[in-house]
Amino acid sequence: MRPTLASVTRNANLRELAALFLRLGVTAFGGPAAHIAMMRDEVVSRRHWMTDVEFLDLLAATNLIPGPNSTEMAIHLGYKRAGLPGLLLAGACFILPASLIVGTIAWGYTQYGETPQAAWLMYGVSPVIIAIILQAVWKLVQSAITGVLPGVICAVTAALSLWGVNELALLAGGGGVSLVASVGGRSVAVWVLGGVGISASVAGVAAMAASNATVPVTLTRLTLFFLKVGSVLFGSGYVLLAFLRADLTTRWGWLTEQQLIDAVTVGQVTPGPVFTTATFIGFLLGGWPGAVLATLAIFAPGFVFVALTQPIIPKLRASRVTGALLDGVVATSLGLMAAVSWHLGRSALVDIPTILLFAGAGAALVGWQLNSTWIIGAGAAVGWLIKAAQ
Repeated sequence: MRPTLASVTRNANLRELAALFLRLGVTAFGGPAAHIAMMRDEVVSRRHWMTDVEFLDLLAATNLIPGPNSTEMAIHLGYKRAGLPGLLLAGACFILPASLIVGTIAWGYTQYGETPQAAWLMYGVSPVIIAIILQAVWKLVQSAITGVLPGVICAVTAALSLWGVNELALLAGGGGVSLVASVGGRSVAVWVLGGVGISASVAGVAAMAASNATVPVTLTRLTLFFLKVGSVLFGSGYVLLAFLRADLTTRWGWLTEQQLIDAVTVGQVTPGPVFTTATFIGFLLGGWPGAVLATLAIFAPGFVFVALTQPIIPKLRASRVTGALLDGVVATSLGLMAAVSWHLGRSALVDIPTILLFAGAGAALVGWQLNSTWIIGAGAAVGWLIKAAQ
């Protein structure tokens, strides 16, 4: 029986998804904001799979559910392109390379007792990442900020984020303000109810954690802990660090402070999802079985959340109420990305060479429209040469 046109197209889409997200899993340095910027460059600018508006709707939906944002964005894009098979394939291909890299580093860490040095790599890559993020933020702002209110929400979010306000509170506030402005007083009850629900969820998680006494490490407990983290954690890697420290170091004593810092550092300086920190910790506490179980547990909820929310995104956009909520979350997300860019820029642009790398990457992106992966590779090479010459 000859394959149908639909099956041929679906298989081609799946192969394209696998190739794209395997490459991103190996080359996407810099954390969630950078990953999302690279994904936008690939699926909007280069491949034209969707418009900026559609991409922003997926980004807003990602910010409304718990879990690792950039990984869930990859899963959303896979679902949008090729349905449930695409959802599974895109997510797995983005996670797998990073997990293997982090697991190998964890093995070396346990053998030799130190974190492999990656300072030379990040010295050259970090300025390039800042340029990629800023270009993405600017292009997304041009598509999303279409009025005074979204602009105010974006600017206020960036300022409050720099001041240290929690990301979840800002997302709720931005969506709530947009919703109130759209539908008036009726939305106040919805806003209050949402705030109560979020508060209750946070209180419940805190109570669960507080009820645990010091316990020995088992694979079951390790898996359940990371399943809980993947199911309830909103926000950035800094929020992940707070969760990990509260339970694994302070309450249960499974990790020392130095081991925790090393685990988070490895998750940040390796490509792919920052949440592969779980792979590192799982290996330290349970070897390869622990690494596999911790990785599956922290990422599995994201697949479920995306599968449940993806089909209803068009309906959310069509509704006046939820459409206004999405507009507010989109504006808030861009404000958060701007704040992240500022924080990363302060740590990345530390001397004349890094400033020149940043300027050169910006020129390459804007003037020549080079693929961001090649620019990152060039930044890594230049960083290595500079460090080798010192």
